[in-house]
Amino acid sequence: MTTFTKITGDETPLIEVDAAKRLSTIDPMIYGGFTEHMGRCIYGGIYEPGSPLADENGFRKDVLSALRELDIPVIRYPGGNFVATYHWQDGIGPRDKRPKRPELAWLGTETNQFGTDEFMKWLDVLSEGKEHRVEPYMCLNFGTGTLDEALAWVEYCNGTRDTHYANLRRANGHPEPYRVKYWALGNEVWGPWQVEQMTKEDYSKKAIQWAKALRLLDPEIHLILCGQDGQSSWDHYVLHECVSWVDMHSIHIYTASDQHIKNATAPLAAERAIQITASLIDLARIEAGVSPTKPATKICFDEWNVWDPERAPGEKGAEEQYTLSDALAVASWLNVFVRQSKYVGMANIAQTVNVISPLLTTAKGVVRQSTWWPLLLFSRYMRGRTVAAHVRAGSYAGATQPAWLQGTLGEDGAPWLDVSAALGDDGFTNLAVVNISETEDFATELKGVGADVAVYSVSGPAVSSTNTEEKEEVSLSEGKWDGQGKYTFAKHSFTLLRWKS
Repeated sequence: MTTFTKITGDETPLIEVDAAKRLSTIDPMIYGGFTEHMGRCIYGGIYEPGSPLADENGFRKDVLSALRELDIPVIRYPGGNFVATYHWQDGIGPRDKRPKRPELAWLGTETNQFGTDEFMKWLDVLSEGKEHRVEPYMCLNFGTGTLDEALAWVEYCNGTRDTHYANLRRANGHPEPYRVKYWALGNEVWGPWQVEQMTKEDYSKKAIQWAKALRLLDPEIHLILCGQDGQSSWDHYVLHECVSWVDMHSIHIYTASDQHIKNATAPLAAERAIQITASLIDLARIEAGVSPTKPATKICFDEWNVWDPERAPGEKGAEEQYTLSDALAVASWLNVFVRQSKYVGMANIAQTVNVISPLLTTAKGVVRQSTWWPLLLFSRYMRGRTVAAHVRAGSYAGATQPAWLQGTLGEDGAPWLDVSAALGDDGFTNLAVVNISETEDFATELKGVGADVAVYSVSGPAVSSTNTEEKEEVSLSEGKWDGQGKYTFAKHSFTLLRWKS
């Protein structure tokens, strides 16, 4: 948790960290990924047979190597909007017998050359050298799919008995169950763009019936309810009806603005959404009489990122060219997840490769976009427990995107210094600071900081700076600080300070 006091321009900014005040645990699952059959995420992204950069499975080795740097704990698959017309059995068995299908979410053709078994194999390869495997998180087809089909998929993945779909998995060369724990009850089924859009009433009835059957088949699975954005009547209603049947509640938010300050402060709308959703979950559990011994119903923020669909249309592959401003917005997003770690059980950046992604593939290799660097630093260091921090700084109190955010921020506005702090299991305290100002450095007094401080900073010449195959304008620099005097947080920068507590 980070508290804030607004100051005037002639006062000295202050950040105070108290590592002894250990608050909520930061679930490592907040650093999850998402791979959808969309654009070049799967084909030409993680899977490109025939490429000199691919292994014997057709998996891009450079992508695997890059993603291992992030230590991703979980990856969602196969969608996304794609899943509303996806039939998983099209994507198993001999590849030359798999059907090509019209794909209605992004108006393409799905070849089904990459399916469940390939995804699980890719996760196995990605997990090499890790203490814990990268967990699969499957999303069920609540559009054209049926309950029978969903039950069959769970049986195929997790079945251990002498039954049809478990035996089909074995026949396809996979004798051991995949042990897929996380299953989503549909994706964005409230949206008018969906095949088989549903009302909240119809969805709730269907979700309960599917949950009942799925748990009879496999009592160990965790089910994720399809929410909206955490601040809607849909979220309120489906939680009220279904909270007893699920383990997490999914919400989706994307932020973007072509004006830097609006872009960098927009993730604060997600913070408010998390707070509202947490209250809705509490209310639903109270009204449903859920036993206090049942584990907390957490938020699954399984689609988040900076994305402007007009700038990068989904049907054209949604390949964003991210700027330094976007990198600062992503750092602010991640600060939100750390600050609100009490409520967030999983978060999945959309997406992992090429499609609105920090990582782009080319014929020659990979490009680490501007947004890669904050994701790398957070996933590497901002783990363990959230600790208390207080920020005394000036603030921005102007117009926001979305517009309603300005009203919820009130007269204090958004701090120029967006902050979170964490104490890792290794005994190091980590302080993440985003200076969202485009023009002003802030010489800041720091309290509670050690004497031998590692400094990691992400910045570039301007908020419009980008990275491409030809040039890298936004980069990571490393240094040291002795902890004496004030520390200056440079304009339009993200800084992570790290010291032994």
